[in-house]
Amino acid sequence: MNDLRLLTGLILIAPLYGATLAGLWGRKLGHKATHLITTGLVGVSFVISLYLLVGFLRGTISPWDGNYYVWGSIGGLDIAVGCLLDQLSVLMITVVSFISLLVHIYSIGYMHDDPGYQRFFSYISLFTFSMLMLVLANNFMQIFFGWEAVGLLSYLLIGFWYQRASANYASLKAFIVNRVGDFGFILGIAAVFQLTGSLDYATVFSQMPQLATQQAAINIICFALFVGAMAKSAQIPLHVWLPDSMEGPTPISALIHAATMVTAGVYMVARMSPIFEYSPSALTFITIIGTLTMLLMGFVAIVQNDIKRIIAYSTLSQLGIMVVALGVSAYAASIFHLVTHAFYKALLFLAAGSIITVLHHEQDIMRMGNLRKYLPITFATMVIGSLALIGFPGTAGFFSKDLIIELVANSPLPIAPVAYYALLAGVFVTALYSFRLLALVFFTEDRTVDIPRDHLHEPSKHIWVPLVILAVPSILVGGLLIDTILNNYFAQAIFVLPEHNTFADFIKHDYHGVLGLFLHGFISPPFVMLVLAALVSWWCYFKQPGLPLLLSKKFSVIYFVLTNKFGFDKFNEIFILPNVRRLGTMFWKVGDVFCIDGIMINGTVKGIGLVASKMRKLQSGYLYQYAFAMVSALVLLLLWIFYV
Repeated sequence: MNDLRLLTGLILIAPLYGATLAGLWGRKLGHKATHLITTGLVGVSFVISLYLLVGFLRGTISPWDGNYYVWGSIGGLDIAVGCLLDQLSVLMITVVSFISLLVHIYSIGYMHDDPGYQRFFSYISLFTFSMLMLVLANNFMQIFFGWEAVGLLSYLLIGFWYQRASANYASLKAFIVNRVGDFGFILGIAAVFQLTGSLDYATVFSQMPQLATQQAAINIICFALFVGAMAKSAQIPLHVWLPDSMEGPTPISALIHAATMVTAGVYMVARMSPIFEYSPSALTFITIIGTLTMLLMGFVAIVQNDIKRIIAYSTLSQLGIMVVALGVSAYAASIFHLVTHAFYKALLFLAAGSIITVLHHEQDIMRMGNLRKYLPITFATMVIGSLALIGFPGTAGFFSKDLIIELVANSPLPIAPVAYYALLAGVFVTALYSFRLLALVFFTEDRTVDIPRDHLHEPSKHIWVPLVILAVPSILVGGLLIDTILNNYFAQAIFVLPEHNTFADFIKHDYHGVLGLFLHGFISPPFVMLVLAALVSWWCYFKQPGLPLLLSKKFSVIYFVLTNKFGFDKFNEIFILPNVRRLGTMFWKVGDVFCIDGIMINGTVKGIGLVASKMRKLQSGYLYQYAFAMVSALVLLLLWIFYV
């Protein structure tokens, strides 16, 4: 256990130490030393995480839950800093540290000319530390610390190019929307403490079976906690910040979308499964929100022309799938999809960054075309990432996404049939915008008229090597992990009530091994959706390339709704933001100006001055007045002694 204590501490301290060195002494260290230190220390976290994961898979390492020290005590409540190392957290820290390591390497090439080079590496290392702290927490206060830290770092990184007004707006938008979610999250934590008298995971979770009869309290806790997850994992209607996060550098888009910020909400709900399992109404609500997010955001992706925004909306859609899985109690399948999604989503964003770099930061896919002959490595890796995204049989995304679809189909929830058919529609939509992106970027006619031909070549090895590395798990990780996931890998880390456990039925009746699943994938309903989407894409972008424009004019109302993102942004701009500003102004005037400045600070000063001005009048300088005061005081003292 002491070894696990030391190794887990090193996983956390390494990126924090790198962030500190880069942030405080980055200018003295220079570019090379900065990226070597930060990348190397994140690499240390990954190597240790991988060692622990292998140990868990082999059964040579057992879960460990321990505290390092007590941070503070309030009313008998000890707030400890500790770690919970189990099957769930060790898988998460391996994915987070691996993606972060590749993003660090990629950033060496992508950010090499940026004046904020050292600041950037400090931020992404600190971002990694924050996510690792969140994942490894063994109590609610510590997960809240990591929760807030990733929110702060996302604000700093989205607004990294703070000279741009759009970047400042996007970072503030992300910050404010997540504060809404965090308000719900902290209310949920407070309700947990009120109900159980503890904030320690093990203590709280052990009390849930006895507290199951207090349905109203558990419902309040689950709904409040999920509001936090809705903001972090960008679920409708708190999703509006995520597309705008594209204002940050592309490596940050990969890190936020693949392994850190947006996965926090999904992880939190899976970790809190011993609580959510006792709230059927919360699970139904989660399923509805996930279904809406998956389908509606997929539709929006079809009409986007910014390459990064297309991938961003695909993240929203994929997060919706994960949330649907959480809603039907398929927590393990949700985490499985989170893991596979991390690899191919990081691959897609970094491949998009490769294209953007070559095209001098052009992001409009309508000004690209025929890039496959200039960027063969980027083309190949983006095809692999897109196939994994659409769930083509054999890829990582196929195993995790199809598993969720099967489990939803067998779920006892009343809403499950609706979610199942929505998921099938989502498969078609995902394939449609993915094929559209590939067609317009890598095929069709060359529209890169402003770029000299000698500039159209693969960027530096720091950019294309991470693409090649990520392409491998984007294909293989699903097939390698499916047996482990289905054979109760998360048995000790995730709690599912017997009546909600659709895994058992799936393994018993439908699971025929990796090869069986692969072959079944070619005759399954999702594959039919893929084929239909491929035919539609071929017809629209090769056979009849003018058809999309014609359809956008003929169905102008639908096109208007999609290009305006179902009006969520407009609604926020017209109704939410003005009221938030008014509320903020009220709190500033009442809380800051009137209470703090007016009463507590200036009021104290004025009160003391007033008392002093009155007391000053007693200092007359006449001896007989002082003598009278002394005699009067003595008489009063004697009276008090004799009569009290």
